[in-house]
Amino acid sequence: MLADLEAHFPVVKKTFAEASDILGFDLWQMTQTDKTRLNQTQNTQPAMLAAGYATYLILKNESNLSPIYMAGHSLGEYTALVAAGALDFATAVKLVRRRSELMSMAMPAGVGAMAAILGLDDKTVVSVCADYSGIGVVEAANFNAPGQVVIAGNKTAVDATCKAMKAVGAKRAMILPVSIASHCSLLNDVAVEFAKDINAAKFRLGEVAVLHNVDAEKADSINAMQTKLVAQLYKPVLWTGTIQTMRALGVEKLIELGPGKVLTKLTKRIDKSLGADFVLDYTSLITTLENIK
Repeated sequence: MLADLEAHFPVVKKTFAEASDILGFDLWQMTQTDKTRLNQTQNTQPAMLAAGYATYLILKNESNLSPIYMAGHSLGEYTALVAAGALDFATAVKLVRRRSELMSMAMPAGVGAMAAILGLDDKTVVSVCADYSGIGVVEAANFNAPGQVVIAGNKTAVDATCKAMKAVGAKRAMILPVSIASHCSLLNDVAVEFAKDINAAKFRLGEVAVLHNVDAEKADSINAMQTKLVAQLYKPVLWTGTIQTMRALGVEKLIELGPGKVLTKLTKRIDKSLGADFVLDYTSLITTLENIK
């Protein structure tokens, strides 16, 4: 995670050091040497926040880009808010740590599950989930791209629904390697508790508009921003709609920042007319800088 960029840019270690001071342990060392701890959601979420923000700072310092919109998928929404100036980094670290702790406490191992459904339209996925909701909670959680929807809920209901998805024509229905069912109503109680932390935190209307997961729209007030972040816990991520909204608002290129390029691939599936680059190491940074000249 960012080891290549850290060798070239001191801002990486600086960003992780700031997060480490807040968390009380060396976050950078953990990301490089302790995969077991990194995979625990209470550590993964702060690490992803720090990685995304550090990468953004590198791109900002190395280019003269003036973004007109920002967005982040699930946890990435917090990174987008920090980059947009709506939330300071230290506050975001505390919030995502609290968010992950509440999520972990709310769902013991084996209770929740998520699965990726490939090859079905959104309406069919939603309909099949509704048919099997009598077994337990099972809902569409991430509308990632046309033909790619993630479902979430009780493990037994998700397992049964996956079989039904295949029966109605899904190309694949894959259980994902996660223990927490995010973005579904199993987290309703977590959202009530997390709202206390969100409402106590200091937000600003940022310098750049952020499109939120729950409705693919920007917030026109701080209260609306806080409400959207709380709802994000138990409502689906409308990523397809977010990218479509960006295109409609005049965005021509998207740049994904952080240790991965999943969103870049999704962008190309959602709208091939959009340019899409990513920065996750020194080579991809140079390529992206060349592409935006």
